[in-house]
Amino acid sequence: MSGTVMALEIAQAGAAARRQLVLNARSTDEAARRLRARRPAFVVTIARGSSDHAALFLKYAIEVRLGLACASLGPSIASLYHAPLRLGGAVAVTISQSGRSPDIVAMQQAAKDAGAMTIALVNDVQSPVAEEADALLPLHAGPEHSVAATKSMIASLIAGVSLVANWAEDADLIAALDRLPAILDASKHPPPDAAVETLASSTSLFVIGRGATFAIAAEAALKLKETSAIHAEAFSSAEVLHGPAGVIGPGFPVLAFAPADAAREGFFATVDRLASFGAAPLVMDADKHSRWPTLVAPDGGHPLLTPIVALHAFYRLAEATACRRGRDPDQPPHLMKVTRTV
Repeated sequence: MSGTVMALEIAQAGAAARRQLVLNARSTDEAARRLRARRPAFVVTIARGSSDHAALFLKYAIEVRLGLACASLGPSIASLYHAPLRLGGAVAVTISQSGRSPDIVAMQQAAKDAGAMTIALVNDVQSPVAEEADALLPLHAGPEHSVAATKSMIASLIAGVSLVANWAEDADLIAALDRLPAILDASKHPPPDAAVETLASSTSLFVIGRGATFAIAAEAALKLKETSAIHAEAFSSAEVLHGPAGVIGPGFPVLAFAPADAAREGFFATVDRLASFGAAPLVMDADKHSRWPTLVAPDGGHPLLTPIVALHAFYRLAEATACRRGRDPDQPPHLMKVTRTV
């Protein structure tokens, strides 16, 4: 295993997930009970960076599993524009590692003042976001020192899905969550050298997903920029043919995060179409494919959990790619662990 802090923290994701599910069992159940009693008309999310990708994943879970509209709020609405919002009866979910960015703190307070019930999914339980929320679901990821967030991102995804599972009283999803830490623990294999070389030799690529895996694609694209200085753009497979495909030429890399749900068939039809334009797909999936190189990640046991396991496997690929390119993924240039945006 690589000696980077990023690699060490990737390996800690299973333990963080197990700790969170055990320690948050009562608070998640209580938050879910309050949500069922409140019967909100819609949900809003407050986040930036990787946490906003976790919020995008949560949006998909809420809309598919609960039938509620869910939208991301721009934190500057509160911190810069001071625009009043009408959120009476709504729920506002803040997702943050540090819970200290001034614009995130301001947006959560504004949502609360506007009538929303506020729920914080945050790693630092002594942060303003944690202390001022109506309900707190700690990530329990433990200290994270690498600038590239990995185990805290996995913990954010799990906390969101766990909230949805309990809110919906979805016994199958709750049971699958209980099995997830062991699956993450078992996912230890280094990425294939060919996949590492493909990304390491790239200067630009697309990362695509659909549904739950679109959020994973967005996070993967960010990590490739952050750790390896690769220009990666994320698109839904439903959108990539509407204009972005115009830049594809022979050998253009496309990292494709396969969905495990109803989006799967159409997703692979799009991958085929991109390949016909000359693209070179690299597929992330629980199944190996004969048509394209595949980075196989374990099945997560549920369509909402398999993408989380795929992201965990991708993080190893991102770390290895950064090292192959001679970069330090723990200390990328120009970046800080906590970004205090006003």
